[in-house]
Amino acid sequence: MSWTNERDWKGRQAAAREEGRAELAGGSGAKGGAGRHGRPLRLWYAAPAARWEEALPIGNGRLGAMVYGSTGLDTIRLNEDSLWYGGPGRAVNPDARPYLNEIRGLLRDGRQAEAEHLARMAMTASPKYEQPYQPLGDLMLKPLNGAAQVEDYERELDLERAVVNVTYHADGVNYRRQYFVSEPDGVLVIRLTADRPGALTFAVNLMRRPFDGGCRALPDGTVVMSGECGADGVRFSAAFRAVHEGGTVRNIGDFLSVEGASSVTLLLAAQTSFRVDDPEAVCLEQLQRASERPFDELFQRHVTEYRQRFDRLELSLTPGGDPMERLPTDQRLLRLKEAEKASGSEPPEQAKASADPGLMALYVQYGRYLLLSCSRPGSLAANLQGIWNDSFTPPWESKYTININTQMNYWPAESLNLEECHEPLFDLLERMLPNGKATARDMYGCRGFVAHHNTNLWAETRPEGILMSCTVWPMGAAWLSLHLWEHYRYGMDVSFLKKRAFPIMKEAALFLLDYMTEDEEGMLVTGPSVSPENRFLLPNGQSGSLCMGPSMDSQIALTLFEACREAADIIGQTDQPSSDAGMRVSGKTEGEADFLAELERAIKRMPKPSVGRYGQIMEWRTDYEEADPGHRHISQLFALHPGKLIDALETPELAEAARATLARRLASGGGHTGWSRAWIVNFYARLMMGGEAHGHLEKLLSHSTYPNMLDCHPPFQIDGNFGGAAGVAEMLLQSHTGELRLLPALPPQWPAGHVRGLRARGGWSVDLNWRDGALVEAILHPQRGGTCRVWSSVPLHVQDPHTEWREESGDGETPGYRYLLAAAEGKSVILVSKQNRR
Repeated sequence: MSWTNERDWKGRQAAAREEGRAELAGGSGAKGGAGRHGRPLRLWYAAPAARWEEALPIGNGRLGAMVYGSTGLDTIRLNEDSLWYGGPGRAVNPDARPYLNEIRGLLRDGRQAEAEHLARMAMTASPKYEQPYQPLGDLMLKPLNGAAQVEDYERELDLERAVVNVTYHADGVNYRRQYFVSEPDGVLVIRLTADRPGALTFAVNLMRRPFDGGCRALPDGTVVMSGECGADGVRFSAAFRAVHEGGTVRNIGDFLSVEGASSVTLLLAAQTSFRVDDPEAVCLEQLQRASERPFDELFQRHVTEYRQRFDRLELSLTPGGDPMERLPTDQRLLRLKEAEKASGSEPPEQAKASADPGLMALYVQYGRYLLLSCSRPGSLAANLQGIWNDSFTPPWESKYTININTQMNYWPAESLNLEECHEPLFDLLERMLPNGKATARDMYGCRGFVAHHNTNLWAETRPEGILMSCTVWPMGAAWLSLHLWEHYRYGMDVSFLKKRAFPIMKEAALFLLDYMTEDEEGMLVTGPSVSPENRFLLPNGQSGSLCMGPSMDSQIALTLFEACREAADIIGQTDQPSSDAGMRVSGKTEGEADFLAELERAIKRMPKPSVGRYGQIMEWRTDYEEADPGHRHISQLFALHPGKLIDALETPELAEAARATLARRLASGGGHTGWSRAWIVNFYARLMMGGEAHGHLEKLLSHSTYPNMLDCHPPFQIDGNFGGAAGVAEMLLQSHTGELRLLPALPPQWPAGHVRGLRARGGWSVDLNWRDGALVEAILHPQRGGTCRVWSSVPLHVQDPHTEWREESGDGETPGYRYLLAAAEGKSVILVSKQNRR
């Protein structure tokens, strides 16, 4: 590719970028978001990043980087997913079990302060807090001509190829850089080129301030940095080298000096002792293999592997083309903020058309990109920041907060067609299982598997922290295990259900069966526990958190018990009785039958969602006043989302109470954190209130999103990105009740659009096309044969007359139309609106 120094270089620059994409990504079979209009899905900016919240994330699940794209001193901040401080082996408080019944008694007697005082001493572990996830370090690139005047600067993150591109013009030379992290080759790749031969002269070094132990240069031109994270922590190594065309490369001290080159490919590898015995040796092996491949091959391997997953879903909310795509992304966000502020006094359902629906579609694809970049088969689960953390003492230690945040990270995995990205969470659960069984036994004297509100690299399950508002909450394992069940519900893999999901679900249920106690009404409740991070007011003016039977606990437990019962039936139907399987009762072993009988007895005695004095879903067993009515956690609505005990069509009275709950929260200042706002989008989608869901999505982007489109809690937490993306999927397709709901919460601000590749429970993939605010066509792709119910707000017609299809008569009160459909495995079914019949 030849670039000139003409003054219209910016236009030529764009053409060259597209030409480069075509050359390097050719043959990948991509349809992609650029698709119909030939424009890439991208975040782009007209200036380098000045701070971390403007830098662009790249990653391959395990290895991550934040790219600033500076033309002076360019800093690439590095992370490796297993680089955590400290080590494993922290036990529960040995005094927990002897005091358990005393704490319960104090709570039942209304002696709140005494119960929390005792629990703070008896039920917290030592040390009190888990240790942090930490940065790997910084790769620093300093060009010789970094102080030159720069023109026509552009920095972009190409979501379709998972690459950051930086281009600019300085001193008569056109420069280009490309940054990506390759999953096939396991290395960070930085490609630098210039259109004048010999124009590249720069220095590269690696450092880890303030814990910099120095680097050393090897004879082959590789620079290595090694260290450890505490006396019991992991050991790590990172190494980089340069492959150059023209000029020379030499080591000077612990720098790599590139002088007079025409193009350079920098390669960096990183490993820790969490996975390998000798991190440095593995790094050097990876560098050697990668350096033997030409850049074009490295790039092609990276793009091909990435697009096999990313290209499964296409979303357009601007079918005539996105009129805002030529604006830099930070300007689009600012414009949206200003538009939202101007219309902030209007109710969401009456607000004018969205200022930027294309940005919302981009946000969904960005969420998918982030999940692919920080959670892959073989990597660790995404933590509070995915893998992108620049602090040695990050907020909340950047760990796994499992009272919603980690779960929210994985809400889009199934619906947005990235089911493999769920696997690291299942790996974490399996590593938690033995620890959680020990915690259940030692702390509570219970069978089964328990975890509290945080875990870490070593899959710890003890209570973490000292705050009563969150520490003593024994539902982490139960909630996480429901992700196994959801993965089955989407994919219908009975082998996965039997071998991986049900054993963990059963252990989580066994703990709750033992832990729950009978309250004064004869109902089974958990306790001591909390409604995560919230506080209530007692009639005597005291406030408290610790309680018996918070609503979220009962909702999670009931959802888990019903899932276990259904899973056992599914497994029993597929298992063949065998003579050596022990005594069998109705196709199940005697132990399995006993477990199911326990579940049945418990389900009948568990509290269901209740309505309180304000018409709201009660957060606690008693209808307390809230100390903070606008609290960021809205835990009592677990039953609405991600649960299904409250549903807009099936339980209209409870749905109305859920609306009242949200109205009360919002009137008191709720939704002020990014992830909380994202949860609210999902709530309103489940309530089939598209205008409200859209309004809160707009607020999420305008008030809780940084210039690089990462979520602003504040500070950065990645769960808001994932929760917001999942919320859009809920607006377009729902399947939680066992029926496919097509466009259940379509907002008026998206009058036309299409989506390809949404997934639904029951083994379905769904494509939707709508116009004038109504469904035009739906294509259902069954993974397996069988029947399903379909809901639509408009009457539908099945295109193939041979497809078994019938309309179900409604009750006259439930909105919409319901149909029963029988489909053959692998045979797509086309449904067409009767209002738009072809």
